[in-house]
Parts: sequence; structure tokens; C-alpha cells
Amino acid sequence: MPHRNAPLTELGRLRLARCVVDQGWSLRRAAERFQVSHTTAKRWADRYRQQGAAGMSDRPSRPHTSPRRTPQRIERRIVRTRVRHRLGPARIAARLGLPPSTVHRVLQRYGCPPLAHLDRATGRPVRRYEHPAPGDLVHVDVKKLGNIPDGGGHRVHGRAVGNRNHQRTVTSDRRGGKPLLGYGYLHTAIDDHSRLAYTEILPDERKQTATAFWQRAQAFFAGCGITVRRVLTDNGSAYRSRLWHDTLTAAGIAHKRTRPFRPQTNGKVERYHRTLLDEWAYARPYTSEAERRAALAPWLHIYNHHRGHTALGGLPPASRVTNLSGQNI
Repeated sequence: MPHRNAPLTELGRLRLARCVVDQGWSLRRAAERFQVSHTTAKRWADRYRQQGAAGMSDRPSRPHTSPRRTPQRIERRIVRTRVRHRLGPARIAARLGLPPSTVHRVLQRYGCPPLAHLDRATGRPVRRYEHPAPGDLVHVDVKKLGNIPDGGGHRVHGRAVGNRNHQRTVTSDRRGGKPLLGYGYLHTAIDDHSRLAYTEILPDERKQTATAFWQRAQAFFAGCGITVRRVLTDNGSAYRSRLWHDTLTAAGIAHKRTRPFRPQTNGKVERYHRTLLDEWAYARPYTSEAERRAALAPWLHIYNHHRGHTALGGLPPASRVTNLSGQNI
């Protein structure tokens, strides 16, 4: 592509060259006519004599030889290390004793895809998909999360004091007959197309709990104008139960399970849980589990209605759901 201030386009070069070669104009006359230098006119006339009209196109500015370019055997070692071990430029550079910038240029030159686009287990490109309409597929999963003792854990008091606080709380609960501090279970349903999410913290992940959660999640999506047609889960015992199957069948919803040892298939809800932990669960040092749980609903509203999503072009999930109230609250 010629420079914006270049006096000659490919057509202008061809006209100049034909004036000199075919019509016998002098180089000086042609240069004055087309407002270029004498050497420029000579260059295009010579190319026309040698290559014809095809010689009028721009040539790459890359030099014919690059004496300081990385040797080919080193380039092959870089690519081989990337393929075998799936390492980034910095780690490959450390192994081979090269600058990371050199490794990065070699990987780009050979067209190696970024690691984020590869399955770390197999090295194959990740198959990304998105269903065309809300409700076509809803991802469901459970995330286990340790509860925070009253007074705060190690994020508030430090590792040593936090651990003693945790042990003291568990011991007192056992003696007093109260439930152990234990864990909470984040049950999540997220729409594949819009990424609209619904999450509850429940005491366990049994089939009765998971099924009751889904009924509330389905009511949430119905309130947003979304009719769920298919649900994707892993192979947990709750999702293989007759109760779960009958509940979905009664609602006219198809159930699909991921292949064993393939959590990537349910990657949208897995990635959502990572965001949930970073931006809510561990976003600040909470002094109690009740304080953290009280912050979940406000965060969910921000996620669904205001937080920009990179997969949605920086728009929030609510932007892909029609007739959804509360976007601007």
C-alpha cells in the first residue's frame, strides 16, 4: 500500500513507465510531468522493461539477507520446545538461554498460536462455541468454598492467627453441638449466549439441594424472559440422579453431561467461578462469613447489569437479554 503522500500509485507508475518506454519520452520530461525525481522515473521505467505491468506493485522492505537472524536450528528448537512442553516465551528463553523477545518473534514467525488458545493437556486448539440465543444452553456447576470464621481468617489476622481462629471456632462448634464451620457450596447456572448468571450459596451438593437450586434458577431465567431448552453439567452424582433427570424432563429441558475428565467443555461456568472468587470471595478481607455472603447479591447485580464482559465486546450480560428490567439500576 503506497504512503498517503506518495505522488504515484501503481497506475501512475505504469503511466510514467509507458511514457518513457513505449512513447520514447526522456526521463527528465517524464519526471517533470509526473512530479517525481529523475531517479524515481528511471526506477519505474527499468522495472517496466524487466517485469512489465506486474513490476509496478510495491515490494517488501525486508532485506534480501539477514546475517544476524536467529539460526534455523535454534528456531526449530524453540518451536519444538513450544509444541512438546507448551511453554511461554519467557520460560522457553530461560531453557535455551535466549532473550524472551527473540523467542517471541520466532513463535510469531512460525505462526504458533497463543497458549490461551490451546488445550494444555493435549496441545490442540481450543474449540470455542456460543449458542445463538439465550436459553439454548445453560451451564450448571458447583464450587466448594471454605467459610470464614467469625472475627476473620488469615487474610485479616495473618496466617498463624487466622489458623488458630479457625481451629478455635471449629472446636467450640463441636462442643456446643452447632454445625461445623466447614464449607459453603456455590451452585451456579450461567446462560451460554448472554453469560447471565445466577448463584446461590448452599450447605451441600446433594441431589435434593441441586434440584431445588435448579428450580429457582429456572424461575430466575424465566423472569428475565429466557426459556431454557438445554442444561449442561458435569458427571457429579447429583446430576446423574433420577430426581435431577425427572425434574428437567418434566420442564421439557434436555440434559447434557460433559465427557469425564473434560472440564473445558463446561468452561464458561468454570471461568465464571474464577471471576467470582477473584472479584467477590477474595476481593477484600471479610471479618465473617455472613459479611461475605451479604456481598454476593450486590456483586451479582453488578456482574449481570454493569460489569463489561470481554467475550461480549465489553458489554454486560444484560445487554444480550431483551426486555430485562434493572439494567440501569
